[in-house]
Amino acid sequence: MSAHTANLKTSVLEDLRASLGNKVTTDDAVRSARGHDRSHLPWEAPLAVVQCASTEDVSATLAICSHHGVSVVPIAAGTGLEGGANSTAGSICLDISGMDKILRIEADDLDATVQAGVMKSSLNEALAQHGLTFPVGPGVDASVGGMASTGASGTTAVRYGTMKENVLGLTVVLADGTVIKTGGRSRKSAAGYDLTHLFVGAEGTLGILTEVTLRVYGIPQASSVAICSFATLEECIAVVQATLESAVPISRVELLDDVTVDAVNRYSSLGLPVMPTLIFEFEGSPANIAEQSETVRGLVSQHGGIGWDYASDPEQMARIWRARHDALPAYTALIPGSSTWSTDVCVPVSRLAECITLTKADTDNEGVLAPIVGHVGDGNFHLAFVLPPGDDDVLAKAAAINNRLVERALSMGGTSTGEHGIGLGKTASLVKEHATAIPVMMAIKNALDPQGILNPGKVLAAS
Repeated sequence: MSAHTANLKTSVLEDLRASLGNKVTTDDAVRSARGHDRSHLPWEAPLAVVQCASTEDVSATLAICSHHGVSVVPIAAGTGLEGGANSTAGSICLDISGMDKILRIEADDLDATVQAGVMKSSLNEALAQHGLTFPVGPGVDASVGGMASTGASGTTAVRYGTMKENVLGLTVVLADGTVIKTGGRSRKSAAGYDLTHLFVGAEGTLGILTEVTLRVYGIPQASSVAICSFATLEECIAVVQATLESAVPISRVELLDDVTVDAVNRYSSLGLPVMPTLIFEFEGSPANIAEQSETVRGLVSQHGGIGWDYASDPEQMARIWRARHDALPAYTALIPGSSTWSTDVCVPVSRLAECITLTKADTDNEGVLAPIVGHVGDGNFHLAFVLPPGDDDVLAKAAAINNRLVERALSMGGTSTGEHGIGLGKTASLVKEHATAIPVMMAIKNALDPQGILNPGKVLAAS
């Protein structure tokens, strides 16, 4: 370590401690725990972790780091899958998980404002007291700020949209510590540039989200789930397309390939036929649900579906969705000591069956275990490479398959990521996808973060 580097580390730590006191920690266990997300991608323990409780804490931290030219990497729940929250040595980890206050719930206007570290589960517990819910986001519990930063979605996007459609306004701290507010509570506005949606999906590279105003929804009167199986993936997708064309307002439709079904059967004792499977969810009044489910059941029958296991009991429904959301641990249970590398793409629904079928053939040809699940009402599916411990050959094959998957999706008019984000793992994919727009993205990045201290190396690799 050079004398300049040592002096810089000393100076920035002294200034942070003078401003934020015991919110700054260099404890090895904390630095290790807060230095990475759930991805397989590389990380290093940060220089220190600042455990923020307010927008003012974030602002003070960024002002100091900007003065010293020191990088800042934000993290909340750490549930990301593309390395977006992974730290590097010498950086400051900005831990906003302690920013967990629900600031306002307006039941009459169907909106709420929360600090960015609030977990989706905590938000829904508070909303439930008002007969409300926030259905958007991944199955895994995640922070609202993290979901907004990655433009997350999940199983309910087919009905409720992604975070981009559900964030109304933000409080954002810029690279130099300046605090701005974007958007508001109104349902529409024609006033100025849409800065809110510039920061949603920017993964902390343009500013740090500290407060988020969201659309919220009334809790449906009733809901039900139906499960059906098919001989082929193509038949599954054909039913989904027919359902969408029939305008049935399904709230979820999930595809599980045969490998996934086998894994969740073993892990969660579901007992489903080991075949490509669809899980539908319907919401509304009991009469509406009955009509919707019968329409879809008819479409399933027309396309060769097998079975129609129907459930309206909340406990049974929760068990089914819990098993679906436990797919990743179910996959790792297939190979003792393994880890997973999760990736996703999204294509027009008309190309989905072709994309999934070609991808499955690719993994089979390479002899790589990579189960598939999909939020197929959106054309989005996920591939989870199951990586045996220490097997570099499988890791190399997975990287090659992932590259081909992205190329395939882009050639079909799709995107390199439907919901995981770019992070560290897909910076090259972003260049392929948006080559002509990269200079504009870089211009925005350089204007808002001229020193390149905000989550460097993420989204735009040259940043």
